[in-house]
Amino acid sequence: MPPAQAQTWGPPMGQTPGGGQFQPSFMYSQCNGRKKALLIGINYVGTNQALEGCQNDANNMKKFIQKHYNYQDADVVMLTDDRKRRPEEQPNRANILRGMQWLVRNAQPNDSLFFHYSGHGGLTKDLDGDEEDGFDEVIYPMDFEEAGHIVDDEMHDIMVKPLPAGCRLTAIFDSCHSGSALDLPFVYSTEGKIKEPNVLAAAGTGVMGIVKGYASHDYGSMLKGATALFGAASGKQNKAEEFSRRTKSSPADVISWSGCKDSQTSADTQVAGKGTGAMSWAFMESLNRNPQQSYQQLLVSIRALLRDKYSQRPQLSSSHPMDTSILFIA
Repeated sequence: MPPAQAQTWGPPMGQTPGGGQFQPSFMYSQCNGRKKALLIGINYVGTNQALEGCQNDANNMKKFIQKHYNYQDADVVMLTDDRKRRPEEQPNRANILRGMQWLVRNAQPNDSLFFHYSGHGGLTKDLDGDEEDGFDEVIYPMDFEEAGHIVDDEMHDIMVKPLPAGCRLTAIFDSCHSGSALDLPFVYSTEGKIKEPNVLAAAGTGVMGIVKGYASHDYGSMLKGATALFGAASGKQNKAEEFSRRTKSSPADVISWSGCKDSQTSADTQVAGKGTGAMSWAFMESLNRNPQQSYQQLLVSIRALLRDKYSQRPQLSSSHPMDTSILFIA
């Protein structure tokens, strides 16, 4: 199990309003509290953008988390565009946003929240300057042509920001251009190391200094970054809130698996004659073969399953610097 106590990263970064020292911190979830899951699969039935495997992905993921992680029917909300679903179970924009809000409502430390999306993803011009490549990542509800897409900033605001320290959110995006779909700041290599600042590049030199300094164990750079960040925010009442806002970090335990880099597409394919998303299949297949894997091992094994047939490179990211040698739990 991961450590139960609060974890800090980096040196103190200035005074809090109460006179203490602010230091970035988070808590791992023990995943022994309440469980809730939101599973979304959209085939875009009857459209020119139709997919084959997304409904199957959602149905298969429900069976998977119930078998391996003890989620119950009452814990799971399914949104799929098959004709058997009631109107409130259709994956339109309003229902997806409502489902995201339900997922995080009344979240507590050590809860386990699980989000899975299989469907179309894309890019749109970044309007708030938080994306290094100038584009926000988006997902497409079944009614996107009328109601519009859902931007990564909105998903982060709904599903990441409200979570308390020690609450786990495991998110899986099986969609194109999904690398930073939750706007999480720490991205990991197959060696388990932080490999890039991800969404932080446009957040300013202070933020970049903090995270790059942490990745390279250079506390001097971290302190310089903190000075730059908080010097520019001297009028703020809450340095912790400002730090989270600027870095997209969180004291909660948020971990995201994405089917590909932001610049790549994720395959809709067939396995054993049945439609499936390549990422959804590889995630479940890897853990079915070996349920006891660390996060690093799982990233390696997922990529290995896809490497020979697909060009996509699944990504692992988090809201805090994590020990990728701990066992995956959900």
